[in-house]
Amino acid sequence: MIRVTENLPRIRDLLAKDAVDAGRDADCVRLLAVSKKQPLSSVIEASEAGQLDFGENQVVEGVEKITSVANDELIWHFIGHLQTNKTRVVAEHFQWVHSIDRLKTAERLSRQRPASLGDLNICLQVNVDDEESKSGLPLNAVRDLAMRVADLPNLRLRGLMCLPAIRHDFDAQRVPFARLSRLADQLRANGIPTDTLSMGMSADYRAAIFEGSTMVRIGTAVFGPRITI
Repeated sequence: MIRVTENLPRIRDLLAKDAVDAGRDADCVRLLAVSKKQPLSSVIEASEAGQLDFGENQVVEGVEKITSVANDELIWHFIGHLQTNKTRVVAEHFQWVHSIDRLKTAERLSRQRPASLGDLNICLQVNVDDEESKSGLPLNAVRDLAMRVADLPNLRLRGLMCLPAIRHDFDAQRVPFARLSRLADQLRANGIPTDTLSMGMSADYRAAIFEGSTMVRIGTAVFGPRITI
């Protein structure tokens, strides 16, 4: 039986060790527990063990969990592709959106974000490997969208996110993450403040940490296999 309370400290220790090995502070990497298709009981167990950040890919499932847990200390991240007809409910329930790659989507979130909730944290999704099958901005389009999103009310541009192609060699895994890290440096050099690199999952988080990731997205290693119907 998967025990979330046993997995969480083990994973946190691994992240801290990898950060130190990379010459960074032990606490510089934030664990985003991907709770997609996980039972509500597992989310509650993780929250009781001190996990605050949870990531959801599906709007309906995510909102059901947010409203069911009703814990104001939890921070909910939308990390899936966001259709324009779902922006309002995301703007009203989530604190972060990691997958913005169109100005229209950002503008809708800006208009629909309730002022009482404070700014919605935004990451731009970048297609670092130029894969036709994946969403995300091409590298040469990021600066323009970043400048536009940074000027929108009710949003706070935090940084960049990527889902690179699968690579099994550690050095090869570092390559796309290095691209994203350099791009973030370029944005800051152009006066666009960013503090977040949302990159790295279960199979490649160590490479991401070595290239400056500040947030890794890990699901089954925390919760166990997803529920299938």
